This record gives sequence, C-alpha cells and structure tokens, in this order.
Amino acid sequence: MKKDIFENIFKQYDIRGKYPEEINQEIAYLLGWALVNFAQKQKKVRKIDILVGRDNRKSSLTLFKSLADGILDSGGSVISIGICTSPMFYFASGHYRGDDGGVMITASHLSKEYNGFKLVRELPVPIDVRSGLKEIKKTMREKSFKIQARRGRLVKKNILSEYVKAVVADFNLKGISPFKVVVDTGNAPAGIVIPEIFKKTRIKIFHLFPKLNGDFPNRSLDCTKEKNLKKLREETLKRKADLGVAFDGDGDRIVFLDEKGRFVSPAIIMAFVSSLLLKTNPNEKILYTVNQSRIIPETIKRAGGKAVIWKVGHSNIKRKMQKDNILFGGEASAHFYYRGQYFAESPFLVLFTILQELTRTKKSFSELIKPLQKYFSSGELNFKVKNKKKILADLENRFRKGKILKMDGLRVDFPNWWFNVRSSHTEPLLRLAIGADTKKLMNQKKKEIISSVIGN
Repeated sequence: MKKDIFENIFKQYDIRGKYPEEINQEIAYLLGWALVNFAQKQKKVRKIDILVGRDNRKSSLTLFKSLADGILDSGGSVISIGICTSPMFYFASGHYRGDDGGVMITASHLSKEYNGFKLVRELPVPIDVRSGLKEIKKTMREKSFKIQARRGRLVKKNILSEYVKAVVADFNLKGISPFKVVVDTGNAPAGIVIPEIFKKTRIKIFHLFPKLNGDFPNRSLDCTKEKNLKKLREETLKRKADLGVAFDGDGDRIVFLDEKGRFVSPAIIMAFVSSLLLKTNPNEKILYTVNQSRIIPETIKRAGGKAVIWKVGHSNIKRKMQKDNILFGGEASAHFYYRGQYFAESPFLVLFTILQELTRTKKSFSELIKPLQKYFSSGELNFKVKNKKKILADLENRFRKGKILKMDGLRVDFPNWWFNVRSSHTEPLLRLAIGADTKKLMNQKKKEIISSVIGN
C-alpha cells in the first residue's frame, strides 16, 4: 500500500475515498483494529463493543465484513445494525450507551464510486482530527497488531422501530392534516424509513425511488443541488402536493420544495423551524454557521432565542451544541441538529415541525415562509486556488471597514450585505457565500470579490 494513501483518505471529519483504489478491504480491516485499540486506551478497559452501520453502496457490505474482522480479531465485539441512515446510526450510538464507539460506512452525498467511514465515540461524540483521527491513522500505518486468542463476537440489532418511535415522540401524528407529500429518497437508505415513519399518519405519501439500489440510477445522491430534484419538482406539481422533500445518500440531509415546486433555501428552513421551536422552548440557544444568511439570527432573536454563530462541519457543531446545551442547529448544507436526538442530525424533527405548523395555520408552505425571503444569496461557490491564506488576507484588508469575524475563514458584515470565505475541510477548495438586501447588490459584490481577488 502506498504511504500517501492515508493522507488522501483521512479528512477533517471522516475517512473517505474512491473504492477500491483508496477505500478497500485492507483499509477497513486496519480501521477495525485501530478503533478497538483507540477505545481501549480511551476507556482503559479491554472489553470493547463497536457499533457498525452501513449505507447500501455496492461496496459497503464488503467493507463491513473486513471492518468487522478487524474488530473481532482485536478482541472487540461488533454490534451490527445493518443498512441504515446516518441519523439512525447516531440514534443507536446514543441509545445503546454501553457501546464504546461506532463506525458508519458511507460516503454520504458523494457518488457511488466513493465510500468511507464516519467514526463516533459513545453518546455519540464524533471522532475527527481534534479528537482521535490522527491517533487512529497512526495506528493503522504502524500495523503492529496481534490477533487475540479470544475473538470478539458479532451481534445483530434491528433498531428501525425504536428509531421511528423516538423521532416522532414529540408529535401528535394523527393530529397532522392529511397533506400530500412527495418524498424522494434516491434509492438510498432513507427509503426504508419513510414507510415506517408515515404509516401511523393520515398523510398521503408519494414515494419516489424507494427501492434500495446501489447503482443509484435515478439521481445524484446530493439532494442540495436543484438540478438533481427535477423528478421531485415534476411530481410535486403533478400531484398538487403540499410539499416536496428529498434526502441525500445517507439520509442526514433534508431539502424542501414548496407547493409550487420551488426550492426552499436551507437558511429559510433553518430560520422557520427555529422560530417554531422557540415557541415551546423560550430563551433557548440556536446555532447557525458563519456561511449562512442573517435572516437566521434575526429570526431567532425576534422569537426570543439566543443566536450562536459557529464553525461549519458536523463534528464542530455537535461538540459545541453538547458543550453549551444548545437546542437546535443547522448548516447551509441542509444538516439540522437537535438536542433531543443526541445533538445529531434530525431531518424528521424538521419535517414534522413544518407539517405541524401547516396544520395549525391552514396556510400553504409558500405563504408561511414568504416573510423570511427578504435577502438574496449567492449560495456557496467553490474555487480551486493555490494560495488560500494570501487570498483571505487580501480580502480582510480590502473589506476591513466591515465587521470582521475570523472564526472559520473570514466573515465580513456590512449594513446591507455580507460575505464568508473559508477553506473546505473535505476538498481542496475555497468556498464563498454572499448575502445582500437586493439581488443587484449581491451580484455586484459577487463579481467584485471573484474578479478582484479570487479570480487572480
């Protein structure tokens, strides 16, 4: 194995790469060994149980078998929950508090050629470069393992019914109006959850691409790009549905179309749901990230909450939310986090909170969110650049008259516009997001920043 393979596949928050040239059976086996070794050192005990879930990529079962062998050969035991979404995996990690760590085998929204591993400690606390990934990489490189005389055991658990029960516990399902909702799960694991979630409701579901298929023949696994939601839009309009909903490859992102088939920005969803949660949870803290619209903190404050701005990335967010006991959080990438579900991604909390409000108000989704659609956004723009640090320094100097925040890259706020530029932690890119009071101003500032600094 090439030495630099580890540098290629170990990212800020997880391990991922192309299968089989980067992510393969050897990597999976070594990871199993290293994770048990890491857990033993952290907990200072020999007996270790590792929870393992996986998505339905064609390579995931093969990787699971090798990963499990590594865990078992090291004397650890495997608690396998089979094919699941990442939110199901995080729920199981918190629900079975005796577990010593876990691995979700997935490459999330990336295409079928990729695979990878999301790692957690108990509760679930993400393992990233700050909390163990470096040590695990070092152990995998050394390969100084000895097969234990007593092999661990493999236990299978089915957690779907417990997960469904937990995520709908706060809602009166029969009280929600008989809406029509089109749901696109893209042949990915969210497809196994939808029938169980909605069977106790009066909601009429039109389920697109429900059958698991590791070739993912019907659309890209990235649900945040509008071009991938063509069929969802068609069906939402055809069925005269109240909502269109789509999930990504591992079910931890959720996006929405309104009843007119228009894509609703995750920032609008974040602001809207935050305002609703604060009605029953007054004075709570809500977290948003540096690359998101100012409609979010404005809405949170108006609803009586406390807006907390923070770094992008699920492990950064979960760590901060756990530390400060934050009720709810969200990202521009359509991840939404909730304290009541172990601070993990909670797409169904968002969906049912919206459906509940549609029931209460008897208004359409577009009517409810219209007051929040007051700003114009560029979305997140990506650039391959050579000197990220110089670009950030040049931008800071050029726009030094604004309110500067350097928490994650550079965010600068002016009275009628703002921007954030930050380095991607998962790809060799610089990411730019701009928001403004008018579309004209947003486009003007976008052109100015790209041409004068990033474009050079």
